[in-house]
Amino acid sequence: MRLENETALITGAASGIGRATAERFAAEGARVIVTDIDSDGGERVVAALEDEGADAEFHDLDVTDSEEFHAVVGAVAGEYGLDVIVNNAGTGHPSARLEDTDESMRDFVIDVNVKGVWNGCHAALPHMKEQGRGAIVNVGSLASLLGLPKQAAYSLSKGAVLNLTRAVAAEAGPYGVRANTVCPGFTDTSLLEQYLAAQDDPEAAREEMAAEYPLKRLGEPEEVADAILFLASDEASFVSGHGLVVDGGFSTC
Repeated sequence: MRLENETALITGAASGIGRATAERFAAEGARVIVTDIDSDGGERVVAALEDEGADAEFHDLDVTDSEEFHAVVGAVAGEYGLDVIVNNAGTGHPSARLEDTDESMRDFVIDVNVKGVWNGCHAALPHMKEQGRGAIVNVGSLASLLGLPKQAAYSLSKGAVLNLTRAVAAEAGPYGVRANTVCPGFTDTSLLEQYLAAQDDPEAAREEMAAEYPLKRLGEPEEVADAILFLASDEASFVSGHGLVVDGGFSTC
């Protein structure tokens, strides 16, 4: 198993890509630390993993709170060590032109998507450097590479995630720590459902979105989780500072 006897902390793991990643990591032998602001959802994920024989535990975590992040990571690393952190927690915003996006929405998106990833790296790096190894996987987006119309704040935040990852990879590499970003296209998660629900005809919007992809469908959380697993595992031992695009060929069009 690819993560046997390793400890992996995943943010935003109560649903979507985070949950799929927790399930995938557990199947590969990892001790999975599930974190989220959704305590009930996170506890359900842990219960399901334990029912399958996995070693898992839940920690309530608001990724925008640096002190809380350090406390959770410190507790986990102190008891088990910390081999992998997946900074997955993120948020979007309603479609709007840049000039119609208010500052409070912009700041909220940056707080979760950028500061949340920063806080995760800031908390994990001292422990990983001390043990001389570790893998950081940050969840970016197709918007890390492309500016999406009416998604200026989101594109700003996810572009920052990719470049932050590159900086971390360059800085932490000499200590045996790798950092990469996975960049998914539209993936069938609750975040996508929220976006579609705001459209006049959600089902038509879904079909139109899928038609833009060469594979003619949207991504599944499990497919992104597979990419995260690769970046977290020793199979990617010489991959660092990379943005792995998982978008069904959208960016080729």
